[in-house]
Amino acid sequence: MPSADPESYFIDECRESIAKAVSTCLHIDFEAAYGGVDLGKKGVDFTVAIPRFRLKEKPQELAERVQKYISEHPDPLIDHSNTDGGFIHFMIRDRALMRSVLDQVFRMSKPSKSAPHGLYGTNKSGKGKKVVIEYSSPNIAKPFHAGHLRSTIIGTFISNLYAANGWDVVRLNYLGDWGVQFGLLAVGFRKYGSETALSANAIMHLYEVYVKVNVDKDLETASGASPTMDEARGIFKAMEDGDPEALSLWRRFRDLSVEAYKNVYARLNIEFDEYVGESLVTNDNIENTMRELRNKGLLSEKHKWESQPGRNYKLPPPTDDAGNPLRDENPAWAVDLHRFKLDKPVVQKPDGTTIYMVRDIAGAIQRYDKYKFDKMIYVVGDEQDLHCAQFFKILELMDAPFVNRLQHINFGKVKGMRTREGNVKFLEEIIDIAKESMLTQMQTNAEKISNVAHPHATSDQIGMTCVKIQDMQAKRINAYAFDISRMTSFEGDTGAYLQYAHSRLCSVERKVAAEISLCEDPAEVNTDLLVEPKAREIAYVLACYPEVVRMAFKVSEPSTIVSYCFKLSHVISSAWETLIVKGQYKHLAEARLLVFVCARMVLASGMRLLSLTPLDRM
Repeated sequence: MPSADPESYFIDECRESIAKAVSTCLHIDFEAAYGGVDLGKKGVDFTVAIPRFRLKEKPQELAERVQKYISEHPDPLIDHSNTDGGFIHFMIRDRALMRSVLDQVFRMSKPSKSAPHGLYGTNKSGKGKKVVIEYSSPNIAKPFHAGHLRSTIIGTFISNLYAANGWDVVRLNYLGDWGVQFGLLAVGFRKYGSETALSANAIMHLYEVYVKVNVDKDLETASGASPTMDEARGIFKAMEDGDPEALSLWRRFRDLSVEAYKNVYARLNIEFDEYVGESLVTNDNIENTMRELRNKGLLSEKHKWESQPGRNYKLPPPTDDAGNPLRDENPAWAVDLHRFKLDKPVVQKPDGTTIYMVRDIAGAIQRYDKYKFDKMIYVVGDEQDLHCAQFFKILELMDAPFVNRLQHINFGKVKGMRTREGNVKFLEEIIDIAKESMLTQMQTNAEKISNVAHPHATSDQIGMTCVKIQDMQAKRINAYAFDISRMTSFEGDTGAYLQYAHSRLCSVERKVAAEISLCEDPAEVNTDLLVEPKAREIAYVLACYPEVVRMAFKVSEPSTIVSYCFKLSHVISSAWETLIVKGQYKHLAEARLLVFVCARMVLASGMRLLSLTPLDRM
């Protein structure tokens, strides 16, 4: 099986054994049998649903036949099986499970020069492939708020996941640094800007200016014409025409914004390979794109009445009182995608300025020329579903050779965030609140906090963990209303709980360090001494980690890893009373310590995929 690695992962080895038995007994293709071996539920290790093979005989009779075959052909991995109607359940031999899984986890998770955090649970299936991932993408001159968080941490998770599976990852922050909104900001700065305030806190001052000028624009629009917007459009047209004064102001605001963002990203443990933006899509590429659209007959006029509510584009244009058709002397250019149920997106405005649709198309072509990627992923909110579908379809109609390599990974929005109205919660403020909440909780235990070398830095990491976990805990497609109290809670499954679970595992090693330490070769540890059900339960959960990573990779879903980390933490928490290490005789203590060390390694691996920094103390 191409996706399997039985030599490295015990779960794959078991699947292979079960699939061979099912394939031989039922005379079906091995690949089909392998695909039918699922991880078990309700106290069993694996389950095969016989009906999925769609064989002529009754599923229950076939399941009983497989069970009989296994009893007559003993397997070194399979302990026993039992049937439940058309299902057959398998249990793996305890000794094989404990020996193989702990050995594999310990060996593969040991840090090395090429893999400082170990590689257990991941593989090199993407070796030699390149993926470009675009995420975060805030607009310049606006503070980083909670609404930007989702793209940032989901994109980081996906980047980490691809890197862990051997892909060469290019992490792009595609800034919204072009368009009429910048012209609007320039108008606002002329009216409300202050060099003193800009020097003190550039990003906040620009944000305040942006909010004020939007109020002006909205008031004007309500009364009819908007001179503010007319002026903004004029400035943007000057930028596109290369006006030095307009570009100088734009460049200044862009540079100030990028520096502010880098500070926030550093605090979030997030890095980018490149900061790019709409502005870096070259004029040559835009002109070539427009020429190609025209040559392929894809451009059509879009008139003013087509965008009016309730108008159907197939109807004739409106007429004057005499019944004469009204003419639109200056239409925009668009690509008609109605036959694909994708509307008619504009690519160039009547004044000749481009909009982000054509810059996204030209930008994708420009990136392919530069990176020759095997895949390019856009981590963008679900409000952009139509836009992404439109520009992917336009690239397809242009016969772009890479169109099948593009993917849009969407997510639900954080509700209640509207920048132009000033109704936002800034991310640094959120992290500060979370940090203070964690620090206050840490200070309730004077003995523990005295052992933490850097309590402020530690509380900052715990706070960020809480913020990230709260966001990634549910399915990414789910929208949610921002609630700071949920991000700073200690109750239930929170980021603080994961950090506590990891730090407690680290404390086990510290407490017994004077008595015992693990050797470099885990094969020397007598795992046959691990007869407690809790030890087996932990080992099975550890064995499932590579499968969880594969599923997360398949569906691009951080909640898959989050759920696993909590499950592992719960199993560990339930084992403290029965798997005591300190005070036990040497060989038993070694075996139990190996269980907890492997659990700590895997929990840390999952947390790092989620862009968290596992803490040794808290």
